[in-house]
Formats: sequence, structure tokens, C-alpha cells
Amino acid sequence: MAATEWSERNAIGWEMVRHLSPGQVPVSLFDCRPLRPHHAVVAVFTPLVAPLPRATRGTKLPDWRTLEAKLHLKFKNPALLKQALIHTSYLNENPGIDVGSNERMEFLGDAALGVVVAQQLYLEYPDVDEGKLTELRAHLVRRDTLARAAVRLELGEYLQLGRGEDAAGGRKRPTNMARAYEALVGAIFLDGGIVKVRSFVKRSLSVELAGLRKSGMPHDPKSKLQEVVQSKWQTTPSYKLLRTEGPDHARRFTVQVMVGRRSMGTGEGRSKQMAEKQAAQQALEEIEKREGEIVVS
Repeated sequence: MAATEWSERNAIGWEMVRHLSPGQVPVSLFDCRPLRPHHAVVAVFTPLVAPLPRATRGTKLPDWRTLEAKLHLKFKNPALLKQALIHTSYLNENPGIDVGSNERMEFLGDAALGVVVAQQLYLEYPDVDEGKLTELRAHLVRRDTLARAAVRLELGEYLQLGRGEDAAGGRKRPTNMARAYEALVGAIFLDGGIVKVRSFVKRSLSVELAGLRKSGMPHDPKSKLQEVVQSKWQTTPSYKLLRTEGPDHARRFTVQVMVGRRSMGTGEGRSKQMAEKQAAQQALEEIEKREGEIVVS
């Protein structure tokens, strides 16, 4: 039987040689040396790993100085401005980021905004009683009013959103816009105090403040809707609480207004009364827009 041995040339086993008999040429059985495949083979069999997509950012997000100029503000701490525009959906898709969402700033901004608007109304309308002043304030700080102001400031372009929220139209969603405005007010308060908040609010809500001066007291949308519905359909609207969200210190209520079995509008607010008024206002706008088309059963 032929003997088998490792060649002295490579003691670690790169080549094994089999000696058959004296005088015959040794035959290499196999070569254990690692061979690198051709580049083309590597290209075919190496998987292409695409970088994970990041959460969607606003097209103008990196240029904070432009945003400050648009707002007529200069932050001592720019991190406050950035945090005011971080939506919770962005953090859900980027859990490693060591920063919070804008919800706490929204809570603070809501309080600061309420104080500033109340003081402005108190000074401008010395002969108006507390009940009417409350209605005026509710009109100025409601979601749709703040969302319009946020649109004028183009805050949606700077929001940091998750991919899903952005794809679903989150940059134009009135709720997101109103909350961003409130969070921005909170950031301004933390950075510069109530004086800077007052200046910013008077600038950013100047259209709405001027509208009040020109048109006078706004109507109560719930009372107006009841008049319209009774006149058109000889019935009264009803309100249904759809959901309650948020922690105790920042509750948000969503209400639906019904006429018969037909939904006429929904509203959201920090109280059920505010949500009902917003729903009533939406219903009035819907009735005016679709005059003669709405059938109530």
C-alpha cells in the first residue's frame, strides 16, 4: 500500500503528496491554500447592504438661522428651537436620540399663550365682561387659528417627522401645526421670558387680532349651529365624545357633532367645551360650503 505524507515544503498542510512507488512522479491530491475568487464573482455573491433610511426631515430643517430670521427671533439656546419642532413620530423611529419631543414645550406654550392673549384682550376690550373675554380667547387659541399662524410661518417645513407621519400628510395636518406653534411659544418662553412671547404672539396672530377689531365679537359656533340646524331640519345637533388622549396635565378631547344620524364635523381641544365649539364651527363651514346638498335623516 502506498505511503502518504505531508511535504516538508509546507508543514501546515497546503499540499499533500502521495508517493506511489519508487521512480513514479508524485501526484498532488488537493491544495488547501485559500484562493481569492475573481472580482466579478465577489461582486455577484456579496450582498448589497443599503443604509437604513432615516426619518424624514423638513426640506428647510438644517437652516435654523433662516427660521430664526423668519420668526424675527434670535435664540440664546438654539437647542430649544430645534426641540420645539421634534414630533413624537420622529423619536419613535429614532430611539437612540438623546432628546425629547415637543410635547412638554407644547404644554408650557399653551399656558404662556393663554396668559398673553388674555392680557391683550383685557387691555383692548375694557368694557367686555369675563364671559365674552373667555369666548374671544378661545377663538384666538383654538386649533384652526394656531394652525393658520403656523402655516404662515412655514413651520411644517421644519418639523422633524417619522416617515409614516410625513407620508400621511403630517406637515399639513392642522393638529401638528397647532401643536408646533404652541411648542414654539414654550421654547420662546424658556429662552427669553414672557416679554418675548408677547412680542411674538402679537406679530404672529396680528391677522386674527386685526380681524376681531374689524368684525367685532365672534359668534358662539354652538349657538349659531343650533339656530341653523333648527331652521333647516327642525332638530337640534348633538355632541359625542370620541376619545380622550394625553396625560392628566395635557388632556385632549375629540368630539363629533351629529345632526340626526349624520356626522357634520369633529373638533379637538384641551376641554370638551373647546372641542365641541370647534366641531360646531367645522359643521357651519360644511353647511355653508355644501348648501342644498346635505340630507339629514
